[in-house]
Amino acid sequence: MSSLEIRDLHVSVSTPEGAKPILRGVDLTINSGQTHAIMGPNGSGKSTLAYAIAGHPKYEATSGQILLDGEDVLEMSVDERARAGLFLAMQYPVEVPGVTVSNFLRTAKTAIDGKAPALRQWVSDVRTAMKDLRMDPVFAERNVNEGFSGGEKKRHEILQLELLKPKFAVLDETDSGLDVDALRVVAEGVNRVRNTTDVGIMLITHYNRILQHVTPDFVHVFVAGRVAEQGGPELAERLEAEGYDRFLTPA
Repeated sequence: MSSLEIRDLHVSVSTPEGAKPILRGVDLTINSGQTHAIMGPNGSGKSTLAYAIAGHPKYEATSGQILLDGEDVLEMSVDERARAGLFLAMQYPVEVPGVTVSNFLRTAKTAIDGKAPALRQWVSDVRTAMKDLRMDPVFAERNVNEGFSGGEKKRHEILQLELLKPKFAVLDETDSGLDVDALRVVAEGVNRVRNTTDVGIMLITHYNRILQHVTPDFVHVFVAGRVAEQGGPELAERLEAEGYDRFLTPA
């Protein structure tokens, strides 16, 4: 079993006015096979946590630890983190002109595994995953995210998740901008990965709607850079009904 441990993590973001503290002591542990939903209002630090785990250069861990199976993630470069088994599905996937989806996926798989996948099996795996995600096969020859709709970009993120098979996946608001049908397809993809691997998932979201399709084991509420409350799936339902006012209203 693998574990991703976040211990008393403090993170600041670089701004034109200087470093701005965002995370103020986060403790969270995800084990293999678990799904943890991270919820909270805008500006609470959810995406900052995702970027800190992935190694975004604008986000500096000023104290605390992120440990992957006991290894210090903060000492790793971004590519080392990916090879160690970390994956980030971005809220706003970027376009990569001149690089086709097929080349991108095969290059990423080769870099992570240290060897190129067997071509015939790889082609079959890609086709199957794209079919399951209702992606037209022509997408494989399009440039990464170039001209993709919001839903197509999010499906491509889940396609990567299915093919790269990380130990831990951080899904940063994968549900944002999706219509009902696209949300269902993306959620089905997440559930396929959960059902066929031991991946641990950190699912960052504002709303309960994706959690109606992807049932979390644990729910953590982020407020002002800290975990304000945690519980099971019922906590997400309570947040849907009541919102975040009780966390934001001064006592």
